[in-house]
Amino acid sequence: MMSTLLAADEWRPRAEAHAERADALTAGHRERAARGAKHPIEDFLFTYYSYSPSLLRRWHPGPGAELADAADTARAEWRWYAPGREPGSLVVDRAAMEAEKGALLGVVERMLRLTASRPGSFGCFGLHEWAMVYRRGEHRHPVPLRLGQAATDDVVEAHELRCTHIDAFRFFTPEATPRNRFAPTRESQPELEQPGCLHAGMDVYKWAVKLGPLAPGELLLDAFELARDIRYLDMRASPYDVEPWGGQPVRIETPEGKAEYVRQQRGFAERANRLRRDILDAAFAPVPVPVVE
Repeated sequence: MMSTLLAADEWRPRAEAHAERADALTAGHRERAARGAKHPIEDFLFTYYSYSPSLLRRWHPGPGAELADAADTARAEWRWYAPGREPGSLVVDRAAMEAEKGALLGVVERMLRLTASRPGSFGCFGLHEWAMVYRRGEHRHPVPLRLGQAATDDVVEAHELRCTHIDAFRFFTPEATPRNRFAPTRESQPELEQPGCLHAGMDVYKWAVKLGPLAPGELLLDAFELARDIRYLDMRASPYDVEPWGGQPVRIETPEGKAEYVRQQRGFAERANRLRRDILDAAFAPVPVPVVE
C-alpha cells in the first residue's frame, strides 16, 4: 500500500514540538531525579512502568507516513525504520516489526479492543489501594496512612472489594485477597479488563509504548498525560496522606467522596476509551491507498 509523503518542513516541526511537550511533561521527574528526591504520585509512572523520559521524546508518525529527507537524521538508526519509496525518506517498517513481535502486537490489539468494547464498572471506589495495606504495619509507599491502620482496616471491612485488574490485585495483602469478588489472573486479564478500572486506563500508556513506532507520538503523550491524571485520583482516593504532594484527599469512605470518585472515574473511562480507539485506528487499521486523480 502507498504511504503519505510528509515533507521535511511538515514533519520536523511536529517532531520538535513533540520533544518540547515531552520535556515539559517529564521536567519535574528529571529535576527530582537529579537531586535524589521522590514524588509518590508522579514518579510512579517512571518506576512502575520503567519507561525513561528519553523514550517519550521520540516522535513517530505512525504507519502510513513516509518522512522525506529523514535518511540523514538520527532516526535512520532507530529500530523499525526502513527506506521509503522516495530517495532519502524513511517509513515505519511494519512488516519487520510484525515478523519479530507479531504475538505481542496481537496481545496489545486484543487488550485494547476487548477493554473498549465492555461497559465500565464503577463500584470499586478505588479500594484496591486500601486492600494493599489491609492489616499490614509496613506498606508499599513510605507515606503515612491518613486514617491510621485500624481505621483503614475498618474501611476495607465495611465494603466489598471488586477489583478486576491483575496488576492491582497481585499486591493485595494475604488477608485482603479472599475478600475480593474476583480472582484476576494474567490469563483472565483479557476477559476481566474493563474501562472503569483506573489501572486499565493508566495501562493505555503501557500499550502505546509497546506498539513503538506504530503508535503516533501525539497519542503516546496523550496516553502519558491520561496516566498521570489518573494516578493523581488513584492516590488521592487511597488511604495514604498525599496532601504534601498536591493530593487533596477524595474521601471514598464517605458518600460524598464516593460520588466524587465515580464522577472522575467515568470521565477517565471516556478519555481512555477514546484513546484506545484512536490508537487502534492508527496502529491496526489498513493504511488507505491514495486516490489517483
